[in-house]
Amino acid sequence: MALALEGIRVLDFTWVVAGPAATRALADNGAEVIKVERKAGEFVIGTRRAGLMADLNRNKRSIAINMAVAAGVELAHRLVKVSDIVVDNFSARVMRQWGMDYQSLTRIKPDIICMSMSGFGHSGPRAHHVSYGPTLQALSGFTMQMADAQGRPAGFGYSYADMAGGYWGALAALIALWHRRRTGEGQFIDLAQFEALVSVIGPSLLDLTVNRRRQPPPQWNSQEGPAAPHGVYRCRPEGEDADRWVAISVRSHSDWRRFVAALGSPQWASDPRFRTLFLRMQNRDLLDHHIEQWTTGQDAWEAMHILQKAGVAAAVVSNAEDLCVRDPQLGARGFWPTLELPGGGRTPFANLPFRLSETPASVRTPAPEIDQDRDWVLGSVLGIERAERDALLAAGAIYPD
Repeated sequence: MALALEGIRVLDFTWVVAGPAATRALADNGAEVIKVERKAGEFVIGTRRAGLMADLNRNKRSIAINMAVAAGVELAHRLVKVSDIVVDNFSARVMRQWGMDYQSLTRIKPDIICMSMSGFGHSGPRAHHVSYGPTLQALSGFTMQMADAQGRPAGFGYSYADMAGGYWGALAALIALWHRRRTGEGQFIDLAQFEALVSVIGPSLLDLTVNRRRQPPPQWNSQEGPAAPHGVYRCRPEGEDADRWVAISVRSHSDWRRFVAALGSPQWASDPRFRTLFLRMQNRDLLDHHIEQWTTGQDAWEAMHILQKAGVAAAVVSNAEDLCVRDPQLGARGFWPTLELPGGGRTPFANLPFRLSETPASVRTPAPEIDQDRDWVLGSVLGIERAERDALLAAGAIYPD
């Protein structure tokens, strides 16, 4: 079955996480993504046979080009001529230094689409600032919003900024492709990862812009509306794993009645201090104490099942084993497909979170090692014969085996 983006070629200069996440979404849906990389050993994050780098670079091809020499830049220009999109997530100045900025590339291919996924965009006083996911999260307010009970900024354990920027990048590429289909014109996409984060910060941004007030860190308070109980509650240990929890949210009186019935209508639930939502919020600490007396006697999955059966919002606080092995929803939807690796064995990958009925995306090939597809790119894509390849090698544009 044909994939939605078959026939689209992406020249991918991205690295680390944000850019590869964007081009992965395109590759999974059939785009031919050619990664232009540094030679193996110069800059590699982890292995491409398992884990994050394997997941981010699946369904792609790889060629190593030395962009520090004129012959390497010229080779990259030849790839631009046969590509639809050029993507990078360097700081704003890097592609310009290589002669690979949008203005230069339009002279090679007038309808080219270029997307730069820099930290702050190509304008403004911070355009040349260095940025990584954690620094962007701090600057955009996420780190402070995730403060602990003592008010100390905590932030994410993983770079949410990279994923937010990556998904916005994939969407922007599709919009530009649709525009070119209608008009025949390419364009430059100036994506600022900082702005991608600010745009999804949620209620605190709304409170500041509309009410002109700064929200304190929410901790376990509900941001969408009043709720009590609302939080995470410790559950019975599972084998040697004592770090098991269930998240519970009760927002209305009807929710409360179902919640109490699911717990077996304990006597403490008739306490006048819990009669209304307002009173339950006022007496949150006492309420949480009673609830945790129940949850600590329950397996986390069992507690979720009991409450969900009663129509109460509840969920296991999942760890990696829960997600990869135990979760029946992910298993039923085939979220963890596996691929055979070139050296033997298999490794799982995260599937896409949507299913297209007519052009379903798929995980088809494992991530390439750096420069793995050099001969295919030079021969099948550019039609370069052996003698010219030797000349490129002598000029330092490509690397020896």
